[in-house]
Amino acid sequence: MLAVAIGLAGASIASAQSVETGFLNRTVLLAGIEYRYQVYVPRDFRRSMTWPVILALHGGGSYGDDGLSQTDGGFAGAIRQHVDRFPALVVFPQSHADGTPGWQTKGGEAALAAVDKTIAEFNGDKSRVYLTGLSAGGNGSWYLAYHHPERFAALVVVCGFISEFRGKTSGVAYPPIAPASAPDPYAAVAKVVARLPIWIFHGDADQSVSVEESRHMFAALKAIGANVQYTELPGVGHNAWTQAYDRADLVVWMLKQRRP
Repeated sequence: MLAVAIGLAGASIASAQSVETGFLNRTVLLAGIEYRYQVYVPRDFRRSMTWPVILALHGGGSYGDDGLSQTDGGFAGAIRQHVDRFPALVVFPQSHADGTPGWQTKGGEAALAAVDKTIAEFNGDKSRVYLTGLSAGGNGSWYLAYHHPERFAALVVVCGFISEFRGKTSGVAYPPIAPASAPDPYAAVAKVVARLPIWIFHGDADQSVSVEESRHMFAALKAIGANVQYTELPGVGHNAWTQAYDRADLVVWMLKQRRP
């Protein structure tokens, strides 16, 4: 009887420690409005460990409320192709298709709330939260890093922009990130985010977001001695994220960073 009791107790403990892994559906409420997101949980997840957290922002083609399309391709696609490269929790929020510039407004607030909820639910490491985004999500990455630099340990921006812009797919109007009073908007953004390790990617044949956006940001960051690297992809158009996120060294570099 004692052996049976011990066996049942062990099974109960194992059940309590187990957790579903893979891409999980989640929601967060912001001012009574529901925002759906997905969180990727590694298959070797253990609650006894703290886990790095990556916030991955989608582009303008994935605005909506289905909670799914933001994981079509991009960073999620790289995880599916190379699952062993990503020993981290990855948060994939979805900004509503409400005509607003997504991550610069309530979508960004909901994304940060999803990160907080993920940290609490899956024992995330607050000192190892990383931010990345592509296209409109690249703009969102610059925006969130500019307004909340203390939250992140590193920043990866793919074909992003900081200037005033109208989305080619969504038609959304994006205000400039830097204040209108700034004589050099790139320098103004660089000054705030300079303490973060930053890696920028852009294709030089991008017909949607000018490569000059990334060139100017890289130059502004280098000018003040920031820890920044820039990879310009020759002959690559707007989908620079395919090559950027396929790099094993990118994830290794990212997960080495830690916020003081």
